[in-house]
Amino acid sequence: MWQQTYDPLGNLYLSALVSALPILFFLAALTLLKLKGLTAAILTLALSIVASFVVFHMPLEKIIGAAVFGILGGLWPIGYIVLMAVWLYRLAVKSGKFDVIRASIATISDDQRIQVILIAFCFGAFLEGAAGFGVPIAICAALLVELGFKPIKAAMLSLLANAASGAYGAIGIPVLVGAQQGGVDLRDMSMMMIAIVQLSTLFVPLLLILVLDGLRGVRETWPVLLLIGFLFSGLQTLTLYFIGPELTDIIAPLGSMGTLALFMQFWQPGRIYREEGAPPISAQRWSLTEVIKAWSPFYILTAFILLWSLPQFKALFAADGPLAATVLKLEIPFLHLQVEEMPPIAAAARALPAVWNVALISASGTAILISVVLTTLLSSRLSPSIAYAQLKAVIRDLWSPLAMISLIMAVAYIANFSGASSSIGLGLAQTGGVFPLIAPVIGWFGVFITGSVVNSNTLFAHLQSVTASQIGTSQALLVAANTSGGVMAKLISPQSIAIAAAAVGQVGREADIMRTTLLYSFALLLYVCLWTFLLSFAV
Repeated sequence: MWQQTYDPLGNLYLSALVSALPILFFLAALTLLKLKGLTAAILTLALSIVASFVVFHMPLEKIIGAAVFGILGGLWPIGYIVLMAVWLYRLAVKSGKFDVIRASIATISDDQRIQVILIAFCFGAFLEGAAGFGVPIAICAALLVELGFKPIKAAMLSLLANAASGAYGAIGIPVLVGAQQGGVDLRDMSMMMIAIVQLSTLFVPLLLILVLDGLRGVRETWPVLLLIGFLFSGLQTLTLYFIGPELTDIIAPLGSMGTLALFMQFWQPGRIYREEGAPPISAQRWSLTEVIKAWSPFYILTAFILLWSLPQFKALFAADGPLAATVLKLEIPFLHLQVEEMPPIAAAARALPAVWNVALISASGTAILISVVLTTLLSSRLSPSIAYAQLKAVIRDLWSPLAMISLIMAVAYIANFSGASSSIGLGLAQTGGVFPLIAPVIGWFGVFITGSVVNSNTLFAHLQSVTASQIGTSQALLVAANTSGGVMAKLISPQSIAIAAAAVGQVGREADIMRTTLLYSFALLLYVCLWTFLLSFAV
């Protein structure tokens, strides 16, 4: 048995600073040294191993055990979910359904302000929920350019719209990882996400129209802004409350797109807004049957994720459930119950479990896999060989970012089991009740550097949780604040900007795109900081 030490250097601030060195190096490697993400992650892992062994005196076999535990957690369930989600999206494109989906959205209204709400806001949110990882920014920005928007403006609008959905991307992975890494109940974190994010989501459609066409545009489209703002945010809230984060970016955009399509049959703006130089309006229209068929992969996905989220279904896989044997529980050698968390982090010495749970059937990735199989069987343009080829292509394209995520998970697990995260938390706790004001900035900074809310929560969720327990506020609140603050950095993170620039053919003008969204990112971050600080007095 090995016991954690939180102040190995005899000075709490110095110990916290040394504990933070691997994270600081990772951030510097991506920005100042401009290393590739995977290279930076490998070097960071090496530094983390050395720091844990030399400074915290953690036995080497336990360091290796923690690293393996983190890598396994990055592969399953996170990597599994991401691969399956992107695979389903690629099959929708390959089947030709995606062309109908895009065209059906673009032809609901000739007014390009409405098209921005449909494409950048609603459709972008849907893509965020189905695939994430830059897919919505790339597709929506390119689609807006096709419809006649200037490239820089198209990129900016797509980035701004992502503020409403980025927290729940790729079947809720950012929130799931935040809850897991922070050691907080998923429902408690979902409730805090409602409290922080959903108020700002109400105003994102208004912000998009304000940027596009000023106050005049807001006055002319206010029925749509009210309808979509309240409907979208309301559906997200209800989904978080009754189901969880997995379908938050699936149900809300689908419901909003359908409702807006119906609403536009009875109402149109008095003045049709068209960007200067926009191409003529296409006369092609798709039948309702064709549109419904095109959306079928995502109807299937929604149905299975809903089923997987039901308490009755989850009960089948509980410890005493009939399908409990399908959940493999693998204890990590040299780590499981071999590391003790000590006061003041715990009330008394407590052995930490290290069990890798592999839910073969009940994992969300399996629900997506079944959706993939049914989509392949029900599409005349798909076959098992095509589906397999697409899977290989997805693995080829995603192995590097998934490897980086797994290595960062290893760094996070080493920090958690060595006590380094707790050391940083104890140092930050010295700020006392002011800390909730700056907690979202940590998440914002993490996403700005890594480009991913998942990575930011992997790095900082445990730190936020430990700090919350030390200053006497809600752990779920600060983990949610880390997530919410991080979302606001996606507007200007180098990775998001690079994706947007490439999508609109403006490689080399990344700085121009960043300047258009910088102020909005800071304003939204300020809102999250102030609101989190006020909420800290109430929870």
